[in-house]
Amino acid sequence: MAKKQFKAESKKLMDMMINSIYTHKEIFLRELISNASDALDKRYYHCLQNGESMNREDYRIQLSIDKENRTLTISDNGCGMSEKDLETNLGTIAKSGSLDFKSDMDKESDVEIIGQFGVGFYSAFMVSDNVTVLSKALGSDESYLWESSGVDGYTIKKADKAEAGTVITLKIKENTEEENYDRYLEQYSIQDIVSKYSDYIRYPIMLDMTSTKLKEGTEDEYETVVEPTQLNSMVPLWRKNKSEITEDEYNQFYTSKFYDFENPLRTIHSKTEGQVSYDALIYIPSHAPYDYYSKDFEKGLQLYSNGVMIMDKCGDLLPDYFSFAKGLVDSPDLSLNISRETLQHDHILKVIAKNVEKKIKSELLKLLQSDREKYETFWKAFGLQLKYGIYSNYGMNKEALQDLIMFTSSNEKKLVTLKEYTDRMSEEQKTIYFASGETVDKIDMLPQTDAVKAKGFEVLYCTDDVDEFALQMMREYGGKTFTNICAGNLDLDTDEEKEALKKENEESKELLDFLKESLGGAVNEVRFTNKLKNHPVCLTSEGMLSLEMEKVLSAMPGENKAKATVVLEINREHELAEKLKAIFSEDKEKAAKYAKILYSQGCLIAGKSIDNPTEFTQLITELM
Repeated sequence: MAKKQFKAESKKLMDMMINSIYTHKEIFLRELISNASDALDKRYYHCLQNGESMNREDYRIQLSIDKENRTLTISDNGCGMSEKDLETNLGTIAKSGSLDFKSDMDKESDVEIIGQFGVGFYSAFMVSDNVTVLSKALGSDESYLWESSGVDGYTIKKADKAEAGTVITLKIKENTEEENYDRYLEQYSIQDIVSKYSDYIRYPIMLDMTSTKLKEGTEDEYETVVEPTQLNSMVPLWRKNKSEITEDEYNQFYTSKFYDFENPLRTIHSKTEGQVSYDALIYIPSHAPYDYYSKDFEKGLQLYSNGVMIMDKCGDLLPDYFSFAKGLVDSPDLSLNISRETLQHDHILKVIAKNVEKKIKSELLKLLQSDREKYETFWKAFGLQLKYGIYSNYGMNKEALQDLIMFTSSNEKKLVTLKEYTDRMSEEQKTIYFASGETVDKIDMLPQTDAVKAKGFEVLYCTDDVDEFALQMMREYGGKTFTNICAGNLDLDTDEEKEALKKENEESKELLDFLKESLGGAVNEVRFTNKLKNHPVCLTSEGMLSLEMEKVLSAMPGENKAKATVVLEINREHELAEKLKAIFSEDKEKAAKYAKILYSQGCLIAGKSIDNPTEFTQLITELM
């Protein structure tokens, strides 16, 4: 019997098909099971078309392991293949009988064809040295055996098989230093692979499982038993109508499939039909994984095609700012035989990802409006990620996220959204006030906070490093700009107060310049201010870089550290102001010491470290 050559006979083509399309070797079992499922669908469709009686329950996929002979067998009682089918479908790489059948099939029939590209079968050669396919076509009296050891070609000969269907037998390779092929001969490994990739195939996938059990009627005598075991659950939860699923079922699916010990905060279950059709089942967790804010965390939703997993974590389905979401997407429009490289350029995937993003946002807004307590739980776990989302990519995503972010407010120290803040702004308030610091309490002790609150204005407390960067990237919200109360442009004065302050600074120019020079370049300016209420002094900044942003940037690696433009402001109504004027006219050396003390006080209030603590304590002691 002459060996036939593959029509696409290049070894390079075979290697490309096997090694670039499939990321993991274990995928072979998914492919062969999917092919068996297609064969069963074809037989079921044939019965429907011809009015023959055969229940879907009569169809099954059988797996068998023979460790001694190192074989793994995948059997089905589907439509089977004739000699011509074997020649056409298995003799030509990338020829798909399923794709042809799908094109001819009645679109309204209850049949799903998974395989489309016709390369899935060849994944068997990733794990086996030899593959045999024993098949008998439905309605035929003849059966045939196809056999191949890889790129060298294949043979087809007549064989004996009683019933229609196909039996694929893989001769599993011997172990190598790089790969443990024995795992494909272990029943629990096979069970895991089926559960991972093919759990929702619509036909039972059976395996005779060997286990040790207590012998009936005894207390300490055990026996080895072999029992037929169904490995797949068959019915995808997300394919059911939402009205048929209880909250407990949703939660149980989430905790078991995504390895969480707490129920999710929200479940998003949607079905989309049209240009792109897909089912989505997405969960918002109640807490962040331990590695969420580390480089080791991998985002992504599970990606399925007709209930068969393509990828465990498809990062392209989620933007980074929604990386906390867990769940899956199942689309019949995606091809099963698809690689990571192809996915990145897949138009269908991009459409689904955009829709998923919109759906997550709308559901979070609903949660914010309907269950404030749950939303605040979500915010405490993942709010930082949303704020990073606003800051990243130069603010491109601010429109999508600005209504979701929250800050603690000076109004009862509670979390508020930007909309809630702006909705209760008075007509005279023209800007959104915020302040940055390590904690709410520290921000609350700032002299500027007192001044703004005294005017009846609300302050947002920014306690995360990214907060101020995000607000600067947003620039405005609802037509209102953001103002850092620790910046030099804080404007709380009336026109009369501004005029009086301007006059005060002009008349005291000699004193203020002297104080600045005494600080040796530590500040860009010294001036009197009206905004400190009962506090004597504060530090403010000019320009885009605030004191708090300087601290954040200084903590980052690198030698070139950005510096804020610092201004020392002195309360013109505090008794210290008159004291300074008197000391300056009497003892300029003493006035210089006062300048250093006041600057150090400003640093402490602002949370900045003092350059020379020893000098500061000596000056305090001396003046005491």
